[in-house]
Amino acid sequence: MLVSGRGSNLQALIDAASAGALGGEVAVVISNVASAPALERAHEAGIPALFRDHRERAREAFDAELAEILHGHAVDLVCLGGYMRLLSPGFIRAFPGRVVNVHPSLLPAFPGREAQRQAFEHGVKITGATVHLVDEGLDSGPILLQEAVPVFASDSVEGLSARILLAEHRIYPRAVRVLLEGRYRMEGRRVVVEAEA
Repeated sequence: MLVSGRGSNLQALIDAASAGALGGEVAVVISNVASAPALERAHEAGIPALFRDHRERAREAFDAELAEILHGHAVDLVCLGGYMRLLSPGFIRAFPGRVVNVHPSLLPAFPGREAQRQAFEHGVKITGATVHLVDEGLDSGPILLQEAVPVFASDSVEGLSARILLAEHRIYPRAVRVLLEGRYRMEGRRVVVEAEA
């Protein structure tokens, strides 16, 4: 898993794996931020936790190092959890159809940073969380799962963000399981998820 921050979605995946609900396990956690709390979460769970500094490095070279580490840990699926860097085309090609991200909006609405604030300030009545496959664009890959979150008149950005985060924690482990079990098919851009057996 690639992370840059607190690692709450990492924790959701760790918890799901511990409960036998993930369909796999978290093999390694890599952060481009040395102080990321996600690294401590991984360490506490007994998962290899690595820091790699991206500063003053070419994006392709940095991403090639990440890919090498992930391949070395026999990673089948690359999960992003608050990873605040756009991945290079070379990295995406190294894991074709095997990079997944969770985003705090109902994509394609409000891609990029501060999606919760974007939705709040835009005045939408419904927003939510999306798990999508990662392509070479910004939050533009095929959508796997989504969960709607209502925006209340009494809301604040912080309150809305907290509710969206809970939705992320619910759908991310489910989406990872779908991918690991191969319970989906592509129809153009559409991802059709098959029911559990």
